[in-house]
Amino acid sequence: MKKVFECKRCGFCCQGESTVSLLPEEIERMAVYLGLSKDDFLKRYAVRKDKRIEMKTINGHCIFYDEKEGLCRVHPVKPDRCREWPLHPSILKDVESFEIIKSTCPGFEEGISWEEMKEYLKKNESFS
Repeated sequence: MKKVFECKRCGFCCQGESTVSLLPEEIERMAVYLGLSKDDFLKRYAVRKDKRIEMKTINGHCIFYDEKEGLCRVHPVKPDRCREWPLHPSILKDVESFEIIKSTCPGFEEGISWEEMKEYLKKNESFS
């Protein structure tokens, strides 16, 4: 099967005034990685939005995105949603959703179709 995606480190997926919701185990994992207590991590890097806890943003990017380097500062322990994106089953909701996401992310193989992406995700057990 052909390669469907290669991250270009553009940071587009790290943009927005809202970031991914954090699960308790993700908070713990990042806090340990950064050498912080859970409470210190939450004070420095997280914000509560309704019932969710999200990472803070700076200048419209996730607080952990390093624009200069094009890297995530917590890459080895980043949240699962970040790790999966954009190769996540949610992009297969319908052709339109897939095309919208594909148009915003330069990492997709040129010309990849919705059908090819569905087949790839079905065969890749980490996304089942």
